[in-house]
Amino acid sequence: MAAWTVFVSGDSYAGTKFSTRTSLLDTQTWTLTNSLESYQIMKDGHPYKVSDVNFWGVTFIDDRKFYATLATANRTYLVRGDTFTRKVRTLHANVECPSLSPDGTRIAYKKRVSDQRSTAPWRLYILDLSTMRETPLAEHRSVDDQVIWMDGRTLAYVLPGDVGTDLWTVPANGGGKPLRLLDSALSPAFIG
Repeated sequence: MAAWTVFVSGDSYAGTKFSTRTSLLDTQTWTLTNSLESYQIMKDGHPYKVSDVNFWGVTFIDDRKFYATLATANRTYLVRGDTFTRKVRTLHANVECPSLSPDGTRIAYKKRVSDQRSTAPWRLYILDLSTMRETPLAEHRSVDDQVIWMDGRTLAYVLPGDVGTDLWTVPANGGGKPLRLLDSALSPAFIG
């Protein structure tokens, strides 16, 4: 499975607003979902159909199921989706850019917090999927990135550096401290 998100302008007359289009591709059957907006949304257990929905940040569970961010009515939600039923359902509020742990039990994500500057409002968190308990991570700077799991214990992400961006790591248990891994690095990929 593959997913991508593009930013789209022109969906609204509001000059500072943008929309996203998130597509899915089954690379075995070459079945394309042009936009997750075509999926049925179940919000708080009820069908939800409005015009302002946007999706991004897909992380796959398997060849059929995934997690993603749903934005609507100035809020974001973690959703769990199914490509067979073409449905998504909300699980937890204030989740952006989810990344599923290698064992499938936790989601790393960025969360909007009120103690950050309005231009850089995100902190990294872990969500335990069995209890829905949130744990803030030791990185206190605003991270506007979809983090990646290096393994079951460590996350990698980018922050502004002296020349472009630098790659940082932080423990996934809420302890420890952030460490710079590489200078002038961006968009890591780990093959297990």
